[in-house]
Amino acid sequence: MLAQRFFRIGTAICLVLTGLAGMDAARADGYPKAVTIQAGERVAGRLLKVGLGRSVVINLGEEVSDVIVSNPEVADAVVRSSRRVFIMGNKAGQASLFLFGRAGNQIASFDLAVENDTTDLNMMIRRALPGADITAESVNGNIVLSGTASSTVEAQQAADLAARFSKVEGSTLPVLNMVSVSGKDQVHLKVTVAEVERSIIKQLGVNLSGTIGIGNYSANFNSSPGYSVNSNIIGRPSAGGGFLAGGSRLNADLQALQRDGVIRTLAEPTLTAISGENASFLAGGEFPIPIAEDNNKLTVQFKKFGVGLDFTPVVLSGGRISLRIKTEVSEITQEGAVSIGTLVIPALKVRRAESTVELPSGGTLVMAGLLKESYKQDLNGVPGLMQVPILGALFKSRDFLRQETELAVFVTPYTVRPTARSELVEPTRNLAPATDGETIFLNRLNRMYRVSGDPGQGAYHGQVGYIYE
Repeated sequence: MLAQRFFRIGTAICLVLTGLAGMDAARADGYPKAVTIQAGERVAGRLLKVGLGRSVVINLGEEVSDVIVSNPEVADAVVRSSRRVFIMGNKAGQASLFLFGRAGNQIASFDLAVENDTTDLNMMIRRALPGADITAESVNGNIVLSGTASSTVEAQQAADLAARFSKVEGSTLPVLNMVSVSGKDQVHLKVTVAEVERSIIKQLGVNLSGTIGIGNYSANFNSSPGYSVNSNIIGRPSAGGGFLAGGSRLNADLQALQRDGVIRTLAEPTLTAISGENASFLAGGEFPIPIAEDNNKLTVQFKKFGVGLDFTPVVLSGGRISLRIKTEVSEITQEGAVSIGTLVIPALKVRRAESTVELPSGGTLVMAGLLKESYKQDLNGVPGLMQVPILGALFKSRDFLRQETELAVFVTPYTVRPTARSELVEPTRNLAPATDGETIFLNRLNRMYRVSGDPGQGAYHGQVGYIYE
């Protein structure tokens, strides 16, 4: 009898420990493998999560006679013995479970919630991201990520794991990322846009005009040079002369031009953005473009031009930065302009570069090799006469253009941290306007500050000066 009593006490203790372990498992994962109800214990309205396609074992301390499930399509109950019930999740949804004893009394009631079991996903997140506090839950066919991460990279990695896990039977469950980043990294981007353009223009032509008279007959001729390559140039240098004999007259006008030009464009935009966010910059302007609408109405749309910068940084582990950058240099030009009556719509000359790279903080990316070279030459003249050696130069004109352009973009990202206001100095600090007397007599626009040149008091101690070995 004594041994049998100790056996019963040990069995009761084991059952209590099993129930506590099942409750701990339910709290930890949300999807328990087994639930234990002791004899005499009454459970009402307890939430029981069942994984889709998985089962939960309910161990009872007393015999059960009736098991009722409100929605058999969502969950199914199988009684294997009088004190053990298996609950299987068939379809995502909610249902109610009731257990009744031999005397018709209600032993327990559960609110069943059948969802995709995220236990394996939580284990993967904890193993892949040990420093993050991220939890995955399944709610109404959606996977919800919650918790905190130390960086946006960890939050994105958790979302990637959930996206791979959400692919079930050819379908993909929506993933809602509600992870908050405890410390968002900021990236300071310094960009230098340098462009050098060189152009050479050469023009040479002779304008011949005159009259040849023979008796009562006369013939007029005029050979003017045509410049189709550089037609917008005005003010060409010219030299002329004439010849008159009887009824014949000859006028010659020589036009010659050579122009060399060099243009250097330099812009250094700087931007700061949070990791994962987009930032843009434009130094230039906008010009209007008329847009036709219904009922013969015109509206104006503005087109941007200038030096533009657009980038999206993502701070990776180890201080590296993944950078998607797009830079553009555009200017208004008359080449390709559209004329509508008296309205002239200018065109844009654009140089654009776009890339996605990975750099360390302080590293520099150079996007060079953006070369453009154009060569144009045109000869116009009188057929036949322009082919005559030496003298043929009087009956033809030459128009020459050569342009060379090179664009280089230097990109340097830095990982920055916010600083205190007291450590910053404003550019207008200590700036004070000059008095009327200083402006009139000393040509000063602002007050000048001087520091006294008195040497410091005291003497040097120790070895000072040059060092010899």
